[in-house]
Amino acid sequence: MLGAVASEHTAHARPGDRGLPLSVEALARIAAQLLEDQIGTIWVEGELSSLRVPSSGHVYFVLKDRRAQLAAILWRSDAQRLNVRLEEGQRYLCRGKLGVYPDQGKVQLYVDALEPAGLGAAAARFEELKRRLAAEGLFDAARKRPLPRYPARIAVVTSPTGAALRDIVRAIWRRFPTPIVVSPCKVQGDGASPDIAYAVRRAGRLPGVAVVIVGRGGGSSEDLSAFNEEPVVRAIVGCPVPVVSAVGHEIDVTLADLAADARASTPTGAGEMVVPERARLVEALALLERRLAREARHGLHARRAALERLQARLVHPGRQLVLQRQQLDELMGRAEAALRSGLARRARILDAIEPRVFAAARKLLARRGAALAAAAARLDALSPLRVLERGYALVRTPEGQVVTSAAAPRPGDPLSLTFSDGTLDVEVKKP
Repeated sequence: MLGAVASEHTAHARPGDRGLPLSVEALARIAAQLLEDQIGTIWVEGELSSLRVPSSGHVYFVLKDRRAQLAAILWRSDAQRLNVRLEEGQRYLCRGKLGVYPDQGKVQLYVDALEPAGLGAAAARFEELKRRLAAEGLFDAARKRPLPRYPARIAVVTSPTGAALRDIVRAIWRRFPTPIVVSPCKVQGDGASPDIAYAVRRAGRLPGVAVVIVGRGGGSSEDLSAFNEEPVVRAIVGCPVPVVSAVGHEIDVTLADLAADARASTPTGAGEMVVPERARLVEALALLERRLAREARHGLHARRAALERLQARLVHPGRQLVLQRQQLDELMGRAEAALRSGLARRARILDAIEPRVFAAARKLLARRGAALAAAAARLDALSPLRVLERGYALVRTPEGQVVTSAAAPRPGDPLSLTFSDGTLDVEVKKP
């Protein structure tokens, strides 16, 4: 009877009943499935402790608060995608699914993403954005532009009702009154970041604007968070004119400060930075005026002295002619004296050699006379006149040709007979 009851009870048992108990492994699988189906993906915040990273690359840790703790695991593939550093004692937001680890029978969280919690999360996002924008060179000192020394017009990007605007305007007008235009925007709260970015772009396009001031007064980190957003940074970098950032107090450093061409510690400091101090300019101009006057006087003195030196060297043209005429007379006198001296010297030389010249001439004439007499005697001895004196005659034709043969003339030819004492004209009768 009892056996029949037991068989009937077993036939109606279900897994987990006394008659059909579950294995530990099966219970762990059922629990894991129930957790996954009923809870799914969740976010859990807690303090990280018991951090352990073995050679496998998986990350094991515990999330805890004041009353409970939960084991967690981050597979290596998910750990490699993390952009944050895990530190014990810090609070983190972890995303994952609950499961059961069968070997130890404990519930644990399988994490696939995490980030710092609360202020830590904001700081992590800030550092990540800062690192990424810096890698693009948006904060490089090399791209910083110098501020104009005397801006014709200044644009201010801030809240039109804030104290920062009043501080900036007061500082500018106290130092060097310059036209100011306001490009209004929200400086905190929802939508502040795109509103600031738009106001910066608008200010940079305004006619005549030479520099833009972006700023607001002090506040908490959350109040200043709009100036740590990427749209604001890119608007400042893309502004066509230099930008001065004046956000918060000196200890507050935002990404807008890093992107701007210059940073002022306060809004008042920004106003003082973009314009010179009029009193100092007036003093500098007075100093320059005195220096120019002194240099002008020195220059005039130097030029007057140089002119006097030139005047001392300059001779009147009439006087110059007189001097030249005098020099010419002196040269003429020296030339005449030299000529007279030369002539006298030559006269003395002639006086010395004249007797010798005359003696030599007489000897030469005597030699030439004797030679001439001898030649004349010889010529006289050979002269036809000497022959004619001995009874001979010279027969010539009317043309003056000498007739040397009796056969040459013909009867009737005229001839001329020359004797020693005269000439006779004859005619040939016969040969």
